[in-house]
Amino acid sequence: MNPKISDFGMARKFMEDQVQGKTTRVVGTYGYMSPEYAIHGQYSIKSDVFSYGVLTLEIISGRKNSDYGEKEPWLNLIGHVWDLWREEKALDIVDPMLEQACPPHEVLRCVQIGLLCVQEFPDDRPAMLEVVFMLGNEITLPSPKKPAFVLRTRSGQDLPAMSRRAACSVNEVTVTMVEAR
Repeated sequence: MNPKISDFGMARKFMEDQVQGKTTRVVGTYGYMSPEYAIHGQYSIKSDVFSYGVLTLEIISGRKNSDYGEKEPWLNLIGHVWDLWREEKALDIVDPMLEQACPPHEVLRCVQIGLLCVQEFPDDRPAMLEVVFMLGNEITLPSPKKPAFVLRTRSGQDLPAMSRRAACSVNEVTVTMVEAR
């Protein structure tokens, strides 16, 4: 039960007495990296938990975290699942191939565990030992808090103005996008 992977794509070893580490540059697979690692270069034992949560939601939905296009109201799977969870429609995300194979209450439990794993702050995420316990035991699970990297919702109302795609920045200076021919 000693995690050694920072994002299920890049292995990082911890010393036995080490709880977190800092790299000089961020390496890994965006979409699976925890926010503290992707933004600040800090990884911890909770970085694995975040990656596991993303992987869990991908398995349940049958979609990759980044498998969303411009015409969809979400930038990623995490945002989509979070919206459905808040609307109490989390079963809408289930891959049709799993619908008949898994009881709905078990799927909802797994979605909830996945959302607990992708919470924004490491202290809010369960440890992997707790995740294993949650998966194997019928206990009451805590309600998940808003996950990391929820950038856009269906209505777009929950976003601060600076994070919405727009033709200008917060200080109303235009942004020029360079595109190759």
